[in-house]
Amino acid sequence: MTERDRTNTNRPNAPRLSRDLVVQTALDQIDRSGMQGLSMRSLAQELGVEAMSLYRYVHGKEDLLEGIVASLMSDLTAHLQEAEGDHWQQFLQTVAHAVRKIATDHPKAFPLVATRHPAAPWLRPPLRSVEVVNTFLTALTRNGFSDGQAVNAYRAFSSFLLGQLLLQSVVRGAEAGPAEEPLDEGGADVPQGDGSMSLDVAPEVRRLRGLLSEDRSDEEFEVSLEALLDRLDREVSQ
Repeated sequence: MTERDRTNTNRPNAPRLSRDLVVQTALDQIDRSGMQGLSMRSLAQELGVEAMSLYRYVHGKEDLLEGIVASLMSDLTAHLQEAEGDHWQQFLQTVAHAVRKIATDHPKAFPLVATRHPAAPWLRPPLRSVEVVNTFLTALTRNGFSDGQAVNAYRAFSSFLLGQLLLQSVVRGAEAGPAEEPLDEGGADVPQGDGSMSLDVAPEVRRLRGLLSEDRSDEEFEVSLEALLDRLDREVSQ
């Protein structure tokens, strides 16, 4: 422990350093200044410690950003689990408004949810955690959706949320894409912390992995375009 860390620990009102505190402080910095304002040095300065001390709680840039995304998604997981027994239309309403709340409350951080690599390559942002996708698919299959219908709904709903909410976030001051500059790691020797995602907690995702992995982007684009044109045609014809 460095002298600065000892000073921080001995301060009467100093918060006890933890992973949750490091992640929350990083999220607060993004909310204030965007991704460009985040660095390990600025985190350490705000927490009153040396940058090296943070690496006991996060394993560098990737782990920190994943921790921020997990923090943003935690309330969504809880909301979806509570709504899982609802009628499918009410369930999808809950999903949409819960994700929108993330984008509204944290517009500068939402692009992390929308643009970072998902927990598994067959999952789509912003419903990017296996727990969320598993709950989503389970709720629909229990409401009479076939496997194919549930996966199609997941794809269409993800596209709808991503398009609407990423645009909303940009309007509210977010960067249009992830930060180009690498996160200042404070000169630390960064350990290798990323591992592969286990699907043990997501049996429905594991069962439907084949369907979720299919690349149907061309078909989905045409279907969405036709739906938009049909809606505009109905409005003009009225």
